[in-house]
Amino acid sequence: MSIVKNFGLGSWPQRRVRMTPDRIALTNGEQDISYRTLADRTARLSNAFREMGVQRGDRVAYLGPNHPTYFDVLFGATALGAIMVPVNTRLAAPELAYVLDDSGADVIVVAPTHREVLDKAIGTDSGRRVISTEGELDGLIASAESVWMDEEVSLDDVAIIMYTSGTTGHPKGAMLTHGNLTWNITNVLIDLDFHHDEVALIVAPLFHIAALSMISLPLLVKGGTLLLRPGFDPGEALTLIERHGVTQMFGVPTMFNLMAKTDEWSVADVSSLRAIMCGGAPVPRATIETYLDRGVIFLQGYGMTETAPGLLFLDGASSTTKAGSAGVPSFFTDARLVDHRMEDVAPGERGEVLAAGPNVMKGYWGRPEATRGVFTGDWFHSGDVAVVDEDGYYTIVDRVKDIIISGGENIYPAEVEDALLYHPAVAEAAVIGVPDEKWGEVGRAVVVLRDDTSEKELLSFLEGRIARYKLPTSILFVDELPKSGAGKILKRRLREDLA
Repeated sequence: MSIVKNFGLGSWPQRRVRMTPDRIALTNGEQDISYRTLADRTARLSNAFREMGVQRGDRVAYLGPNHPTYFDVLFGATALGAIMVPVNTRLAAPELAYVLDDSGADVIVVAPTHREVLDKAIGTDSGRRVISTEGELDGLIASAESVWMDEEVSLDDVAIIMYTSGTTGHPKGAMLTHGNLTWNITNVLIDLDFHHDEVALIVAPLFHIAALSMISLPLLVKGGTLLLRPGFDPGEALTLIERHGVTQMFGVPTMFNLMAKTDEWSVADVSSLRAIMCGGAPVPRATIETYLDRGVIFLQGYGMTETAPGLLFLDGASSTTKAGSAGVPSFFTDARLVDHRMEDVAPGERGEVLAAGPNVMKGYWGRPEATRGVFTGDWFHSGDVAVVDEDGYYTIVDRVKDIIISGGENIYPAEVEDALLYHPAVAEAAVIGVPDEKWGEVGRAVVVLRDDTSEKELLSFLEGRIARYKLPTSILFVDELPKSGAGKILKRRLREDLA
C-alpha cells in the first residue's frame, strides 16, 4: 500500500499499521482493537460512507460516549475529506438540534444511550442518515470493501468542527484543519516524553478537544494504547490505573481534586503513572502538591478549542520549580500578553493571552464576523488573563469575564478558590461576583463540602491567606457545582442561578 495524496488524519491508521500492526490501539476493557484492525475498520467505513453519498466537505456527526467507534468515525470520515462533528453528549434536545443544524450534519452516528434525545432533537423523519453504533455501524463496516482509498486531503482542509462550550450565547463551531491538529500533535510529541508502550486512561470526553488532541491522537501516532471509558468516576479511575498499569492520564483540575479526595487515594497504587496532564482551568496549588507528594509528575498546560488546543506547556523538569505555572509557549506556537491597547505588558503585570501559530483554528463555522472579532492580524484573543515571569513562564490568573471588580479593585476568583481548597473540608469551590450597592460587586463563594464546617470557620481560615478585600462576603454550600461535559465548573450557570 502506498499513500500519495492523503496527509490528513484519515491516513494515520494506514501509516501506523506499517509499523506496529499487532499492537493494541484501543480497548474499552472488554474489546481490544489492534492497529491492524483499526486500519481495516476505517478503510471499510470510508468505503461505506462513500457508498451512501458522503463527499468531501460533508459533515458526519458522532453522538456517544468515549468508545472505539468514535475513532472509526473520525478516521473513516476524514479519510474521504469529510468533516467530523463530535457532539457533546450532555446537550439537551434543543441544544443538540442547534449544533446539528448549525453544522449541517446529514449523517449522524449515534450510540443507543443517546438515541432518544437525538429523536427529540431532529424527529424521526428528518431526512438525515442516522446510524446506530449497536449493530448497524458494524454491519456497514463488515459489508464494505477493505480497500484504502488515497483521497486527496491537504493539511489546509477542515478535519473537525469542534463546538465550544457556549459560555456566552450559542456555542460556536471551531474549524480545525488537518494541519491544525498535525501541528498541535507535533508540539505535544516535542513537549512530552511519550513512549511507544504508553497506556493512557481516557476518561475526559472526546467531544472536547483536549482529550482528543493532547493525548489520544499523539499516542495513536506514537503507537500507544488508549483505555477508553464512557465517563469519569474518581474511585474507578484509581482502580483502572492499578489494574491496567496506566502510564498517562489527562484531566481537568476538578477530576484530579476528586481523585485525591476519595478514601481510596491514600492506599491506591499509582506507581505505574509516569505523568498526569492537567488543563482546562487554573490548577490549585494544593492539587499540585497532593500529587507531587505521591511521586506523580504533574504536567500542566493551557490552551483552548481554537488552538487545537495546546498553547502553553510546563514540562516535568519544571513541575516543582515553576509549580502553578502553565509553562512556556509550545515549540511551534507563539504567545504574548497585552493590555487593552494591544501593547505588551511587562513581566509580572497582568494581560490578555494572545496566540499565533499553525495550530490556531481556521475560524468559526459559518460565522465570519465572530471570526474577525477574535483576531487582530494573526493573533487570536483568548479572553484569559495571565502574568509572565522573567524566565518567560506564564501563569493563568483568570478569565477576563470572571474578574470581580469590587470598589475599583480587581479580584481574581481562581486565587480565592485556590486558598479555599487548602481547607481539608472543602471538596470543590467556585467564586463569582454578585451585585453590591456599596462596592458595585463583591465575591460569593459556592462550596461543596467533604466534611462538616461552617461559613464562619472558612472565612476565618482565609484570613491572612489572601488580602481582606479579596475575602468573599458570603459562602453558599451546595451538593454539587454545575459542570460542562469536560468537567469545567460553569460559572455562568452559577451567576444565572444566584442572580
